[in-house]
Parts: sequence; C-alpha cells; structure tokens
Amino acid sequence: MRCIRVAVAALNQTPLAWDQNKANIVDALRRAREAGATFLCLPELCLTGYGCEDAFLAPGTLRMAERVLEEVLPETRGMVVSLGLPVEFGKAIFNACCLVADGEPRGIVAKHALAGDGLHYEPRWFKPWPLGRRSELTLCGVALPFGDLEFECDGVRLAFEICEDAWVAHRPAVAALSMADVVFNPSASHFAFGKHEIRKRLVLESSRAFGVCYVYSNLLGNEAGRAIYDGDALIATHGRLLARTERFLFQEVTLVSAVVDVELGRFQHARLTGHQLELPEPGARVAVPLTLPPLAPEPTPRPRPVHWDSGDRVKEEEFTRAVALGLFDYLRKSRARGFVISLSGGADSAAVACLARFMLSLATTELGLRGALRKLGLPFGDGSAATEADAARLLITTVYQSTKNSSEVTKSAAAAVANALGTEHHELDVSALVAGYESLVADAIGRPLTWEEDDVSLQNIQARARAPSVWLFANLRAALLLSTSNRSEAAVGYATMDGDTAGGLSPIAGIDKAFLLRWLGWVENFGPSGIGRVPELAAVNRQSPTAELRPPGAAQTDEGDLMPYDLLDAIERSAVRDKRSPLEAFVETQLAFPDYSVPELGAYVERFFVLWSRNQWKRERYAPSFHVDDANLDPKTWCRFPILSGDFERELAELRAFVAEAR
Repeated sequence: MRCIRVAVAALNQTPLAWDQNKANIVDALRRAREAGATFLCLPELCLTGYGCEDAFLAPGTLRMAERVLEEVLPETRGMVVSLGLPVEFGKAIFNACCLVADGEPRGIVAKHALAGDGLHYEPRWFKPWPLGRRSELTLCGVALPFGDLEFECDGVRLAFEICEDAWVAHRPAVAALSMADVVFNPSASHFAFGKHEIRKRLVLESSRAFGVCYVYSNLLGNEAGRAIYDGDALIATHGRLLARTERFLFQEVTLVSAVVDVELGRFQHARLTGHQLELPEPGARVAVPLTLPPLAPEPTPRPRPVHWDSGDRVKEEEFTRAVALGLFDYLRKSRARGFVISLSGGADSAAVACLARFMLSLATTELGLRGALRKLGLPFGDGSAATEADAARLLITTVYQSTKNSSEVTKSAAAAVANALGTEHHELDVSALVAGYESLVADAIGRPLTWEEDDVSLQNIQARARAPSVWLFANLRAALLLSTSNRSEAAVGYATMDGDTAGGLSPIAGIDKAFLLRWLGWVENFGPSGIGRVPELAAVNRQSPTAELRPPGAAQTDEGDLMPYDLLDAIERSAVRDKRSPLEAFVETQLAFPDYSVPELGAYVERFFVLWSRNQWKRERYAPSFHVDDANLDPKTWCRFPILSGDFERELAELRAFVAEAR
C-alpha cells in the first residue's frame, strides 16, 4: 500500500498581472499544504497568464516569468508542483511546465501539440517540442533537463500532458503515461457548451486506459477578455472520478484533493490483458529527491453534485453563469464602475440587462454583498450599498430612448424589465436629435429625405442618434457601455454601426438569436437556480423582435427583414462553421426545413451569403465578445474572412440554376 494525496487547482489569472498571478499561486500552495497534499497541479502558463498574445515574443515577458518563478520556489517546500511558463531555447519559444519540488526546480517539460484551432493561436508564438528529444536549459540559475521528461519522486512516477497533448489522436506522451502513477495535465481549456462532459470523459478514460491518477487543472474566469474558463479541474483514477472543482465560481483560487493508492493502481492495471508496456527512452526519467510522508488510505470520495449542473436545462444555466462570470471579471479587471445598457424593450437588450443583474446575484450569493462589491473595487463596496437592491441600482444604468417610431409597447416593456431588475432607469426622447440630423443633411443635399428613397439611411440615423447620450451616461459613471447585438445579426450585418453596436463590450455577440429567445422564455418561467424567474419578461417575450425604426404602419419585424431566426442560424452553421458552398448549404438546410418551398429557401440562402460577404467590415468593428459557443464569428479570434470579397458570384449562380431546375 502506497498512498499519496494529490491536489488540483483552478486559478483566475490575468495576462502579465505578475503580482496577482503570484498571489493566486501562493494561495493555491497554501491551500494544498493545509489539505495535506504533496502533489499539486496548476494550470497551463499560470505564471504569465495564458492569453498574453504577442507579449509571449517579448524578452521582458520571459525574464519576468523566470523572476516570479524564482520568487515562488520557497513556497513549494515539501511539495511537488507544476508551474507553467514560456521559455526560450534555440531561437524559439516553447509553452513549458517546470516541475518544482521542495523549493527547487527539477526539470522542464515542453508542449508537443499546439492548439491552433478555434480561438487558439499558439503556433503564432510557440514551437512544438519534437517527440522524444531532451536537452538542457538554464532557469533560475540552475541547469535543468528540458524536453520529453518524466519524474520519479520517492518511488512515485509522474508524467505530463500539457492541455492539447491529451486531445490529439496520437498522444505524444503515451510511453511516459504507460509507466506513470500520476499524470499532470496543466490546461487552459476554455468554456463552450457541452465541453465539460467531453473533458470529463477524456480525464476518466485517460485514467482508466493508462492505469493512472489523472490530474487535470484549468483556468477560471475571464482571463484576457474574450475566452471564459469554467474552472473545471478534475482528479480521476482508474476510470473513477475522485474530485472536481465547482464550475463558474467567483474566486481567485479553487482547489480539491484526494488520496490515491498508487501501488493498488499498478496491480489493478497489471491485470488488464490488453495492456502493452511502452518503455520511454533511457534518460527520460528525472529523479526528484523528496521523501513523501506516509498516508493512510481513505474511502473513495464522491464528488459533490452541483444542483444546476444536471437536468435538461444545463445549457441555459451554463450560459447564465458563463456570461455572469465573464462580466464580473471584465468589470473588475477593466476597473470600470458599472454597466450602462441601452434598454430598447426588445429581446437582446433585455437579455443583456438580465445577465448583468444575475452577475450581481450570483456573486453576492457566493461572496456576500460586501465581498462581491469589494472584489469589484467599486466605491460603494464600503457599505454604502446596504442591500443587493441598492447595489443593483448603483451598478446598472438602463436607458430607453424613443423616436417618433417607438411604441408604448416597447417603452412599457423596458420600464417593466428595469423595475424588475432594480436598475437606475431613464427615459429619453431623441426625436428632436433625429429630426435635426435629417434637416441638416436634407439642406445639404437640397432635397427632403423620404422613406421611399432613403429607407436604410432613415433607420440608421435613429439608432446612431441614441449612441451619444448613452455613451455620456457611461462616461459620467466611469462605466462599461454594453452593446446588445447578437451573433445572428452579426452574421448578416443586421446592425447599425455606431448605433446598436456602440459599446466597449458585446456580451451576447457570441450567441444566436434563436437560443436567446428560448433563454428569455426560460428566465420568464423558471430562471437560474438560486435566482428564480423574472415574470416581467413576458412584456418582452410576447413581442415579435423588431428594430422599430420604420414608421409604425410598416409593421417592421426582424424576421421580416431577414428570415426566420432558426433558419438563419442553421444556414450560418452550414456556411460558416462547416464551410459549405451556397448549393451545399441549400441542400443541407432543405433536409432540416422541408416546409419551405425550393424558391423560398433558395432566396433565403442567397440572402445569407450576400449579406455575410458584404458585412465582414462590421464584424471587424464589433466590441469584444464572449466565447460561449465554439462556432463563433469573431474575426479576431475565430472566424477570419476577407473584408473585400467576390460575393460568391459563381457559387450563387450555381445555386440559382439548381433552384430554377428544381422548380
């Protein structure tokens, strides 16, 4: 019998925030020591932060990371710890992990498989380490083994996989894993819908297939602005989940630990007849001179279930908590003092307002009101906001701005939602501003502006006239102006630049409108666990989404201007995510939507591709958005498309010919 206690932590790091990152690491070390753990796995690139972008190529970043590593070393006495940082070797930068034991660095493992898909861009900064190669690197004044390594500490064998190394088909560390007792996987695995279950299966199956204790660490929170990390850290052994952190916490550090009998694990795996030993090359194992304390075995723990993390509405709960945590961290890390939202009485702005309010409720539940406000660094965190309702009014400002085309329906809906959420709400009439702009331009061009000739221009000026006043509210409060455009609108450019896209952060630009409408219905009738429903959303949900920019007699609706949102989202997935041609997208969509006629569906597909190709310039200008769905449209981190293109001329001609023949 040989028992050890292993721990894993999720950290809320920030790129290049050296002191805070160090403080989080030291706190994790303290918590692990208090738990009696001798092995601790920390997230990928935890010293620098994962999202440093081109700062990884700055020599000063690497020097400072080494300096902070050296400062952390004394805190690791009596423990074996992984600390991630970038290192330079042979005119290249590597994503690496330094194993530290008992206050001394013992070796450096470099990442093989670089994440270059979706929002990841690692090959821009790092080089993949060649399989099976080892060298020597001086770090903190010590010459250390570097490259493909495994470690042995008091008879316990430790191997590494760094994030993507475990996700590729041919796992580069398979020989080391075959001989290991414990595997550390320091990761920076961003949140996306459904990814938690995939991640859990990977950890469980890795622990079973290799007969190891598999320790998977992760980041937590909004680290660098766009990606949100759910803090999903896990410990599994031989196909059993021993411990996992709770997701979407508002903490800097969250940690769990478990006792593992490594000797029992070895002999359990020895009974597997399909197991074939793969020996690592000589010289790959590094001896770690640390005597581990004796531990008694303990009953296999059962991870505590989380009440919202199961059932048939997990996606709605995840969306709520992911965006709430993203907003919380963006607010505090940007040092803003609140949110301002242009509340139109429609679905998108209501969703953004609800998410901002849910952020406060979830943070208050976990940290207490005073703790949440102090962590946000708000001036009313000193107790001047005695209740959560006080804090909501101070934190969130909503503004309804009417024109002559606005209705009492949207005005009363906005007021009802603002009252339910407890925001500071204002109502402005910008009709005079709109008329002034129209008059100025009409005088300049020598003719009146008419709806027959100037439809889009007259719509856009109303949206743009609202921006200066809502920006003024944001400036007066040193607050973040939240844009309210969604992903479906971004796909086809159904947004007014410097109008409804105005803002410093666009929290729902990564989610489609069809899901948002379902989510609002869920919030109206059920609501997030621990918060409850917002029945006042009925005033929003019973409307057909509309920009409300044409005269009331036009009966304008979003879907009338575009197409049904569920169809739009299906075409977008086919065209953008799956890279289908117009004809291929038509055929694929026709199978899912058989009720549309061939000419009707063909017209919708053509409309999508034309609008998609002509509106890339708008997507380039959107405020930063949160990634909650891996099929994102953000051109800075996920979906690149030329600003100027040929509008799919030949492809659409092929589609038209097919539709004409199919008639």
